[in-house]
Amino acid sequence: MGKKITTGLLIGAIAGGIDLVPMLLQKLTWDANLSAFFLWVVTGFMVATSNLKINAALKGAVMALLCLLPGSFIIGWKEPLSLIPILIMTIVLGSLVGFIFHKLIRD
Repeated sequence: MGKKITTGLLIGAIAGGIDLVPMLLQKLTWDANLSAFFLWVVTGFMVATSNLKINAALKGAVMALLCLLPGSFIIGWKEPLSLIPILIMTIVLGSLVGFIFHKLIRD
């Protein structure tokens, strides 16, 4: 595995850990916790392998939102208002994933 992919996966795992903190405090189910964690691992991978020529923070936010999209239908179907904090966290953490990846891997 290349340095870019490993770095992306590591940053994604760290973002996943950060995202898990409020979820664990709310005592959410493990399927929700695992889903959120791996959303960030996949986002890190996507940021690392994407060739999009856009701002690094924007790239991270776009990748995170794309990864969230399928699950947002399941989440929003029963609790549409819960999507608001999820979208905020996704945009903030996604931007950080893209920004930090770009700082660590000058591509």
